[in-house]
Amino acid sequence: MTKKLELPDLAQELLAAARENEQFEVCVSRSHSTTVKAYLGQVESIRSGASHAVGVRIVVDGRQGFATAGSLDPHVLKEVVDEARENLEFAERDPHQGIAHPDGIVPPGLDLTDNSVLQLTEEKRAAVAIELEQRCLSADTRISGVRSSAWSDGWGEFALASTSGIAVHSEGGSCSVGVQPLAMESNETQIGYAGDASRRPDGLDLDRVVSEAVESATGMLGATKPLSEKVTVIFEPSVASAFLGTVAGALTGDRVIKGRSPFAERLGEQIAAPKLTLVDDPTNIESLGADNHDGEGLAARRNVIIDSGTLSQFLHNSYTGRRVGANSTGSAIRGPRSTPSVGLHALSLLPGVKSREELFGSIDNGVFIRGVNGLHSGVNPVSGDFSVGAYGQRIRNGVLGEPFREATIASTLQKMLFDVIEIGGDFEFLPNGTGMASIAIADVALSGI
Repeated sequence: MTKKLELPDLAQELLAAARENEQFEVCVSRSHSTTVKAYLGQVESIRSGASHAVGVRIVVDGRQGFATAGSLDPHVLKEVVDEARENLEFAERDPHQGIAHPDGIVPPGLDLTDNSVLQLTEEKRAAVAIELEQRCLSADTRISGVRSSAWSDGWGEFALASTSGIAVHSEGGSCSVGVQPLAMESNETQIGYAGDASRRPDGLDLDRVVSEAVESATGMLGATKPLSEKVTVIFEPSVASAFLGTVAGALTGDRVIKGRSPFAERLGEQIAAPKLTLVDDPTNIESLGADNHDGEGLAARRNVIIDSGTLSQFLHNSYTGRRVGANSTGSAIRGPRSTPSVGLHALSLLPGVKSREELFGSIDNGVFIRGVNGLHSGVNPVSGDFSVGAYGQRIRNGVLGEPFREATIASTLQKMLFDVIEIGGDFEFLPNGTGMASIAIADVALSGI
């Protein structure tokens, strides 16, 4: 029986090919995943896949050569090293280019290797997917069918080594479920959705998934276009995540350097209401975005981006840090198939204390936004203007009212941040790794009829 290839050993073997004048970085990974879908009480499909990848980055005199491949075969690995060196000839010199160097910060030491995902059977996966479908069908007489009911899980392993002395290795897995019930009344049909994700199968809250999925479908029956007016809006946590993720994405070093951030010149200034504190915290193991290292092998750390409304820092990898004379914030994002960029690992909002119902109760006339569409295309990354589709429910005299759809909400990211009037205490970690709560924002333009 062939011994399993250890990725840290492989990375070190490749690193031995470095020449004296080269900054040399090796990144290798492998992963596998399985998705099971159910339909009408039976398994509809099972899809499994595995992938391997290697990336080699060589820097000489500010010139970077990079090459990648989807195989860990020894012959392929040698070709990748040769190709990276060849690509050096075509690279332009950049005095800030280079690999990351250790900065003395100690990794958080998180244990992310829960093996329970590896012990799953096909029968277990299928049983959960079928159960979700059946429970949605029996939860409400208006549920006429289930468009999709699925289970997914995966496991990944990553190793990086460089001539600067960095050598890291990580692995871990997660599992998730998602279901889309169809609600029908008269001649109208609405589609709902809910999902959950966890590192362990027993961490999935199926009761909540069924309840939220069914409610999201039935709650939109009878929805109409709303009147156009300026109102106070409440974003539920996933919508808050989408908007604040867009804001935080504009606070990265590469966006600032390229002049594609409306906040580029505002470091140290008040850019939001004092109630709002936003952090990127991959050291919190409760988040699925948690990790011990960033994509360049530097220690993961908690970065406060907006502190009580003040822009306290931009996020950097080692390259963007050099460009602006700052240190890396451990915010490199990369895999073997790409060079490092800057990004968010585990964005988190500091919650308030009021329940969602208390937020509703403070509003005489407003809307509860359950979902948005077109966010990425509807936000101008330079000006901060946004106009996106939205759906949800009216809030009248402090309670939820009739549903609405085919509406548009518009403002600017800058104004929206200052117009935050309350942050809920209904904090939760979402499947995408962000930790969010509901947010109430005043004076947003709602357009319908």
